[in-house]
Amino acid sequence: MAVLKWLSICLTLFCQGTVASKPCRWTQFRLGKLNDVSIGLLSDMGGLFPLMCAEENVEQMFPEDLYKNTEGEDVSVVALEAMRYVEQLYNNSLTSATWSKTKLNMFQNVIYRQVQNLELCVVGGVWESSGDGWSVTLKTYFNKLNTVLKEKEHSACAWEIVRKEIRENLVQFKKFIDSRVKL
Repeated sequence: MAVLKWLSICLTLFCQGTVASKPCRWTQFRLGKLNDVSIGLLSDMGGLFPLMCAEENVEQMFPEDLYKNTEGEDVSVVALEAMRYVEQLYNNSLTSATWSKTKLNMFQNVIYRQVQNLELCVVGGVWESSGDGWSVTLKTYFNKLNTVLKEKEHSACAWEIVRKEIRENLVQFKKFIDSRVKL
């Protein structure tokens, strides 16, 4: 009887380990597509960077190597952390943004869907990264974007800077996804 209990425990642990080590199917098949939709919506909702904001424009803040420094991290964990920051950012006061409200709402909905699905991929939806350099760099980057919004009092030009930055972030994120998610 003891042998059967031991065998049952070992089999259970083995099966849990196998399931936990498999990548999330949603991440494999939907994340890249929704990221493409997000990039398209960001591009379409405001058009080209407005000339009236050219003087306020800042140099690119996005650290190009951010997603390259995530070696060993689960794609779902990295994606969840990044998308939660985007979601939080776009929950700020958007009253002065001059974008298409329909496309802005669609963008917010796509980001929300990504967060919801990624939470299902990451065990229990707990937002815990390893705290490695990439995570700190990501947090610092989004803090800078929030600072731009605050310093420019959430003006239309501040939101244009944020839109440009988030689009670049998502383009780099796409490269990260494409390099890590194998079908």
